[in-house]
Amino acid sequence: MLSPLRFSATFLTAKLQPPLLSSPRASLCLWVTAHPPAAGSLPGFHRGGSESLLAGHGAPRRFLTGSSLNLPPSAELIARPVGVCSMMKLPIQTSPEGLDAAFVGVPLDTGTSNRPGARFGPRQIRAESCMVRTYNPSTGAAPFHSLMVADIGDVNVNLYNLQDSCRQIREAYQKIVAAGCIPLTLGGDHTITYPILKAVAEKHGPVGLVHVDAHTDTGDTALGEKIYHGTPFRRCVDEGLLDCKRVVQIGIRGSSYTPDPYKYCRDQGFRVVLAEDCWLKSLVPLMAEVRKQMGAEPIYISFDIDGLDPAYAPGTGTPEIAGLTPAQALEIIRGCKGLNIVGCDLVEVAPIYDASGNTALMGANLLFEMLCALPRVKTI
Repeated sequence: MLSPLRFSATFLTAKLQPPLLSSPRASLCLWVTAHPPAAGSLPGFHRGGSESLLAGHGAPRRFLTGSSLNLPPSAELIARPVGVCSMMKLPIQTSPEGLDAAFVGVPLDTGTSNRPGARFGPRQIRAESCMVRTYNPSTGAAPFHSLMVADIGDVNVNLYNLQDSCRQIREAYQKIVAAGCIPLTLGGDHTITYPILKAVAEKHGPVGLVHVDAHTDTGDTALGEKIYHGTPFRRCVDEGLLDCKRVVQIGIRGSSYTPDPYKYCRDQGFRVVLAEDCWLKSLVPLMAEVRKQMGAEPIYISFDIDGLDPAYAPGTGTPEIAGLTPAQALEIIRGCKGLNIVGCDLVEVAPIYDASGNTALMGANLLFEMLCALPRVKTI
C-alpha cells in the first residue's frame, strides 16, 4: 500500500497532461515530477541516486550509476501504455531551466492550405514515442547519458488568430533559447518554424538551415495572407533570419503554378535538391557536401514529414508522390552530426489521415535521431 504522500504525488501527475509553457498553474502541480526533492524527503524520488520513482509511470526506475540525467524508463520494467503521455515517457518539466535539450509541442494547424489536423501531431507523436528506446546502436549515440533532456509540454496557441499564435510561439522560444536549451519541436504545421527561427536568430544571428520537405515553403502570399505554412522561409529571408548561403532544401518535388518554381530559392543562394535527384541512391555523399557548406556556424534542422513518400508517411496534409525513403531520412539527419545544431523541428504530422499511427511513429523516431545528432552527445 502506498503511503499517503506517495499516493498523492503519483495520482496528481497521472491526472495531468503535458503543461502549457504559458500556464503558471502547471508549475506547482508538476513540481514533484520535474524537480524531485533530495533523497530522503520523498520516498522513491532520487535524482542521481540508484533508484527513482517516475511519477505517473507507476514503478521505480534505475539511473545509470552516478548519473544525474533523465533516462526514459525501460519497457522491461514499465509497460508502455502506463503513465503520462510525454515524449519517450521522459519527465515533464514546465521550464527549460537546467536542460540541455527539450521536446516541446506546438499544436497549431491554422496555417494549413489543404487538409487540417496537424494540431494533433504533438499528442500522437508523444503517444507513439513509447516505442523509442534509450540508445542508438546504429550510430553509437547515447543522448540520455550525455544531456539533460525533458518534455516541457506545449506552447499555448490561438487557433483563431495566426499572427497572435506566432507571437506566443516566438515569446515561448525566446525563453527556451535564453536558458541555453536546444528545442526539439513537435509540430504543428510548418508555419511554426517562422516564429521559432525569429527567437533562435535573436540569440544566434542568421542561421544555416537543413530543410527536408516536398515543398520549398517560400511562397509570398495566398488568399491575401503573408503568413501560412507555405511562406515561412520567405518571411525568414525577408527578416534576415537565415544565412542564405548555408541553406539546403532536400526532397523538393510536385507540380507547380509556374514553370520555374525554384527560381526564388536559387536567387537567394539556397541549394535545392530535388527528390528525383535522390531516387535510388544513398544521400551520404550529399550530406558530406552539406557539412562542408554549413561549416561551424549555427544551423537549424526543419523536417516536414511530407518530405517522405506518402507510402511511408500518409498522415500529412499536403502529400506528394515519389518522395524520400525512411532510410534516406536517417542519412540526412545522421549526416548532420558534428554540426552546430541549435534547434530542430518535425512538422506536419496529421494523425487523422493515418489510422495505423505509422506517420507519428516515424516522426518520433526522426526526433530521436535529431536528439542523437546534437552537439555534446557522446557515442559508445
